[in-house]
Amino acid sequence: MDVLSYVEKALNVRAFNHKVLAGNIAHVETPNYKEKEVDFKQALERQMAGLNNIEIQEKTESDGVGSVDGNTVNMEVQMVKMNENSMMYNALIQIISKKFSMMRYMISEGRR
Repeated sequence: MDVLSYVEKALNVRAFNHKVLAGNIAHVETPNYKEKEVDFKQALERQMAGLNNIEIQEKTESDGVGSVDGNTVNMEVQMVKMNENSMMYNALIQIISKKFSMMRYMISEGRR
């Protein structure tokens, strides 16, 4: 499998993960809402195997202090996860950009 298809699948998982994290943040004050998360490694392996659906796990326990209303979302943790996911997404975009830049260079035979 070539680099571009691998990066494409990784970008798809990162974009989906961003939606899940945004949903968690949107429901931070919803009673009995359970935090959802995506296992990136497992999701990428499923994408590589040709399975397009991404599994979402529901977190039933909160980290640290439990919420009185049953909500398991910790806003600070979600913001850190979203920031990490964004950085990884941007790194993948840079990989694609470098790959295309090299391809343009080879096509133009080193001329600018």
